Amino acid sequence: MVMFNAGDTAWILVCTLLVLLMSIPAIAFFYGGLSKRKNVLNTIFLTFIAFSIISIIWVIFGYQFAFGSDINGLIGSPTNFFLQGIGLDDLNGTIPTLLFVMFQCAFAGLTCAIMSGALVGRMKTRAWVIFVPLWACLVYVPIAHWVWGGGWLMQMGALDFAGGAVVHINSGISALAVALVLGKRKDTSLIPHNLGYAVLGAALLWFGWMGFNGGSGLAADGLAANAIIVSNVAAAMGLVVWTIMDTYIVGKPTVLGAISGAIAGLVGITPAAGFVDVFGALIIGAVAPIISYLAIYYIKPKLGYDDALDVWGIHGMSGVWGAIATGIFAVPSIGGVAGLLYGNPGQVGVQIISVIATIIYSFTISYILAKVLDKVMKGIRVEDREEIGGLDTNLHKESAYNLN
Repeated sequence: MVMFNAGDTAWILVCTLLVLLMSIPAIAFFYGGLSKRKNVLNTIFLTFIAFSIISIIWVIFGYQFAFGSDINGLIGSPTNFFLQGIGLDDLNGTIPTLLFVMFQCAFAGLTCAIMSGALVGRMKTRAWVIFVPLWACLVYVPIAHWVWGGGWLMQMGALDFAGGAVVHINSGISALAVALVLGKRKDTSLIPHNLGYAVLGAALLWFGWMGFNGGSGLAADGLAANAIIVSNVAAAMGLVVWTIMDTYIVGKPTVLGAISGAIAGLVGITPAAGFVDVFGALIIGAVAPIISYLAIYYIKPKLGYDDALDVWGIHGMSGVWGAIATGIFAVPSIGGVAGLLYGNPGQVGVQIISVIATIIYSFTISYILAKVLDKVMKGIRVEDREEIGGLDTNLHKESAYNLN
């Protein structure tokens, strides 16, 4: 008989707050610092408003469709609207169901906030405010159900401990789809206006990620401890490897490169944190920055898309690697599932299917949503004069730095 566990509950309460920290203020500071000075407030606003909209949708019906009783592997049964019928003593495993709802709400809000980084400096605020709830309903909720809520990918045996597909591939490929509809910025150069903000944001992300991955087992146990250890070592390895690449390719180490490497390592380990050991984490953390580096500095210029803050390059590409690597390095004594190195090559195939399904579905629906809104709203991109003058002044009538 499953019983309420105070230790598990206390731990997931902390982890929920850590994931909230990743959206407000970590992503806000990270993206705000990387953006142009004239767009910093708008960039921060995109993350705040996205998280707020998702939070409302989630408790009204989003959670219910994502984690309700499975319907043909595609979506959950729509019960408990407005969380009605979920009591204080109802449990999900050993923790209160309401706590599980909030933990998952933080994941949903963070995923949308991550996506905003590709769009900074050129999307109408009202277009973003309309796009977010549509995307949450038609993209995030179905994929969350497929992978975590009992849907067809979960039934197939796809492994995604904390959001390689649901969070990172999903946000990355959706961001790319919307960026393609928006088109290139007038000035595609993007030197961070305040690298200190970005470093602070990255540090808070690293810290919060321990709850993001460490809490995904929903218990205060050895699996949580393993998830934290492998997450930290993957981030450290990512930072070191990116720094080495910068040193040899650019000729000097850069702080921006260092924090980018750490984030890439964290993204890579996210789906694997509950399935791999330190050896697997070191490999995943070492390869993730290499893949993201190549995507940002070699593939992106050749293909010509304008992913402003490299959401696809870091979250999408490292997320793809992490999802596939989970099928390679999964240790049966940790997560109960063997990967390729432990005699189960079929798991790699399952992981590849989950990656392809997420990419195709997320990109297609996100692109269609953006295209339809572009037609209906007579453009989701700001006017040229607004883009050139800056969105803080033109859309919000505010300035981040009043130096009078």
